[in-house]
Amino acid sequence: MFIVDTSGSMEGASIVQAREALAMALTRLDAEDRFNVIEFNSTAAALYTAAQPASRANVDHAVRWVQRLHARGGTEMAGALDLALDGGRDAARVRQIVFLTDGAVGNEAQLFGMIAQRLGDSRLFTVGIGSAPNSHFMRKAAQAGRGSFTYIGKVEEVRARMSELFARLESPVVKGSPSPGRVARAPTAPPTRCPTCIWASPWWWPRPSIVPAGARCA
Repeated sequence: MFIVDTSGSMEGASIVQAREALAMALTRLDAEDRFNVIEFNSTAAALYTAAQPASRANVDHAVRWVQRLHARGGTEMAGALDLALDGGRDAARVRQIVFLTDGAVGNEAQLFGMIAQRLGDSRLFTVGIGSAPNSHFMRKAAQAGRGSFTYIGKVEEVRARMSELFARLESPVVKGSPSPGRVARAPTAPPTRCPTCIWASPWWWPRPSIVPAGARCA
C-alpha cells in the first residue's frame, strides 16, 4: 500500500520527489504482490477500490496515474490513514504501507492515536519529502507503525534512499518476533500476534535459525 501527500505544501520540488519515489517503488513490486495507491490533499482517494495484483498492466497504469499527480489543497492526512488502515490481520501476508509526505500537519496526537488503534498487523514506513519535512512526526508515526523513517532531501537522492527502503521491505525475516527490548525465548506455544521481523528495523529476532513452532516465514 502506498500513500502520497499531494497537498499544497508539497508544491514544487517536493511533489517531483514524491512522484519519482513512488514511481520507482511501484516498479519494484513483484508479480505476486498486491498494491494500491492513495493520494490525499483536502480529501483522500484511492487509485483502486481494492488492492490489485502487481501485474505489468496494473503497475504501468499506476505509474501513469502517479506521473499526473500535482500539489493542491489542504492536508487531511486522517482520511488517507482511514482508507489504508483497516485493523485487519492476515497470517499469510506481510502488509506494508509506504507513506510519502512532508508531514505538515497540526493534529499529530489524533493521527498517532489512529495508527495505534487501526494498525492491525500492518507495518507503516514513512518517507520524508522536501528540504524541511516534519521529521518528528514521521519518526514517531513510523515507530507507532512498527516501521522505519526514510528521508529524501532532493531528487538526486530518490533512487538511493528508496533502494535502501526497499531492501528492508523485501527482507522481512520472520512473521513472529518478540516485543522491542526483550530477549527472544522459545515459547511453549506460538503467539497469537507478533510483529514481522525486518532487518534494520527496531524489530528483530536475535537468532533467525531458532523460530518458535507455528511462526510463519514472510
